[in-house]
Amino acid sequence: MQWTDEGIVLGAKRHGEANAILELMTREHGRHLGLVRGGFGSRLKPVLQPGNTLSATWRARLDEHLGNYTVEGLALRAANFFSAPHAVYGINHLAALMRLLPERDSHTALYQGLDDILGHLGDAILAAPMVVRFELQLLSELGFGLDLNRCVATGSSGDLVFVSPKSGRAVSRTAGEPWADKMLRLPAFLRERDAKPVGHDVADGFALTGYFLTRHLLEARGVALGDERAHFIAALNRALPSVA
Repeated sequence: MQWTDEGIVLGAKRHGEANAILELMTREHGRHLGLVRGGFGSRLKPVLQPGNTLSATWRARLDEHLGNYTVEGLALRAANFFSAPHAVYGINHLAALMRLLPERDSHTALYQGLDDILGHLGDAILAAPMVVRFELQLLSELGFGLDLNRCVATGSSGDLVFVSPKSGRAVSRTAGEPWADKMLRLPAFLRERDAKPVGHDVADGFALTGYFLTRHLLEARGVALGDERAHFIAALNRALPSVA
């Protein structure tokens, strides 16, 4: 068995003295692990840093085996993240999100979304809403997409400012105001692609996606939202005070 694909490093663990178990999010083959011989050596260790994009060839005798990777760096962006704390926490959070995907399950749209974010992760203003949208995309890819186009109560498409925590569907201002304290807020940038977050929109977005990530993906596994996400949001708060 052999294939070659482009992949984003999610993490690497030492195996033996100098080898590494490399976890990639690949474009065509999903989240995939493999052994890199010498992966913790001085030549390859900088290449196997989370956030870097590699060309990877995977080989194994049988498909179900761990297999071996040979890799070559394509975009070694990880070093650029160290100057921005939110970017360091951000790549850890994004890697944790990818681990919610079944191993070896192809998600090319998520791969492209992840690659897009990494290209802008150093800029907190751009990265914050992109990660919220990415969490929404992840829910949709795994079968738990939210219906944010029409009010669940009236069928109208105007003035949608809430989301029902029960149905995951949008609610208009008029229909939702009597129960506003029980609703999740729907920021405009999640409904309109060109809209930019204002005020506490990013915080409302993270509250919305966090609620449904927990409900649909984490509770069944008996786990909570990871510290990676909390650290990322806290770092964004330091860079963008309106996030809190």
